[in-house]
Amino acid sequence: MANKEPNRIVQQLRELAARMSSSGGRGAGLGLKLLIGAGALAYGIKEATFTVEGGQRAVIFNRIGGMQMDTVLAEGLHFRIPWLQYPIIYDIRAKPRKISSLTGSKDLQMVSIAVRVLSRPMASTLPAMYQRLGKDYDERVLPSIVNEVLKSVVAKFNASQLITQRAQVSLLVRRELYERAKDFSIILDDVSITELSFSSQYTAAVEAKQVAQQEAQRAQFWVEKAKQDQRQKIIQAEGEAEAAKMLGQAVTKNPGYLKLRRIRAAQAIAKTVATSQNKVYLSADSLVLNLQDQSFNK
Repeated sequence: MANKEPNRIVQQLRELAARMSSSGGRGAGLGLKLLIGAGALAYGIKEATFTVEGGQRAVIFNRIGGMQMDTVLAEGLHFRIPWLQYPIIYDIRAKPRKISSLTGSKDLQMVSIAVRVLSRPMASTLPAMYQRLGKDYDERVLPSIVNEVLKSVVAKFNASQLITQRAQVSLLVRRELYERAKDFSIILDDVSITELSFSSQYTAAVEAKQVAQQEAQRAQFWVEKAKQDQRQKIIQAEGEAEAAKMLGQAVTKNPGYLKLRRIRAAQAIAKTVATSQNKVYLSADSLVLNLQDQSFNK
């Protein structure tokens, strides 16, 4: 239908030119014919050329021979045979895509994992790719192989290992996806894990375990503190006993020690009474101030 329409327009213009030539003279008819010829030439050039934009490649389909397997056209202006050949344009720039999967770990915990892949087609195999997968190759291939690889890799690790060994998990996913994508002539520029979450039951169990561990550590701290306090009291009591023992030995060997203590006590009491604003009347014996008493020298 698209090819019949231009022919119909050209035929109508020719009929119009014939009428004008019969009614208006040879000059007008010749000018109109030239105009029609120029329009037909411009239309033919437009239909015979096409442009491949930056970051794109084109393959040619021939209505007679089919796909031209050895032809991949680069960026720029190209020619084709109108109606017989038409180009199929591929974008070979990397396109991001996020794919999520719900799978089970080695210890049978449900894991929700999502990866982001940057994919592009292999330019040299575009004709074969068009025959097998078409232009929507990423829609046909990536979801299936990504889910397959994620389930395979996650099943090798426990839920706790998926968190503590995330770098290793990401490396295995990337390596296996690269190999699987090569089978479909797809290049993966980057594969990264963007999300990793567990079921609500497992999350609650992990939180409860963390709380229990913190409580156990707190209880252990208080036990250690009580032991330290007990040791401190024992050492203090042993020190006081040793001090009392040494004091008794000193008093036994040298009674002058008690006299010295009495003198110091008398000094402290005298200082307190002297600085007090109240008037106190006490005997020197009561205040241990009678240092001239005969009993002091006994």
